[in-house]
Amino acid sequence: MNQVKSEDMVALAQEERAILLGRADEAMKKGVRIRDPERLDIRGELICGSGVEIDINVVIEGKVVLGDDVQIGAYCILIDSTIGDGCTINPYSLVQGAVIGGNSFVGPYGRVRPGSILEDEVQIGNFVEIKNANIGSACRINHHAFVGDAALRQDVTIGAGTIICNHDSVKINRTVIEEGAFIGSGCNLVAPLTIGAHATIGSGSTITDDVPAEKLTIARTRQTTIEHWQGPRGSKD
Repeated sequence: MNQVKSEDMVALAQEERAILLGRADEAMKKGVRIRDPERLDIRGELICGSGVEIDINVVIEGKVVLGDDVQIGAYCILIDSTIGDGCTINPYSLVQGAVIGGNSFVGPYGRVRPGSILEDEVQIGNFVEIKNANIGSACRINHHAFVGDAALRQDVTIGAGTIICNHDSVKINRTVIEEGAFIGSGCNLVAPLTIGAHATIGSGSTITDDVPAEKLTIARTRQTTIEHWQGPRGSKD
């Protein structure tokens, strides 16, 4: 019985591979540059413009639309998303239920979750996660950040290690960051929160109140040096 089941699984896998290879061949006939059709899984519907390139071990699920000159890096997963002209999805990135505007990039190791809309020329870098957020044009979120349930107007910069604290253990709260704001590295933005246009948040700040426009706001204790420090208890002589 186990042998029969194993044979069935082998036949099913072979049948599925034949279908997937046929879909890759169809895409190539329409002008898509596929590095290795044996290592592309089009499990849903793929619609491509001209000049599209897809690297190895990419998975397509649901309906995915790629604009002109889009490049998809190796090991990416694209699910029910639209990616605009001139975009690059760098390796090991996941884009699901999202719309990405033209000339933007995601990753490597980026994650764009359902409900997110990125406008044109947006930079989503390595280990950045976007969740249910509207990201305005020319925004830069390039390193190790979480932006969830937020609206960023155009030309906002989010520094490395900054997170939006969107959940208070009872409900989800929303953050609005107005045009041209600069958020320093290692900040915690505790929603609900509004940050004014062209505001600057000093690195390492935890922000819990609305921030005025065009001001520098810092929320951290000042560095202190303790003289004649003897070391922690239990330290060796």
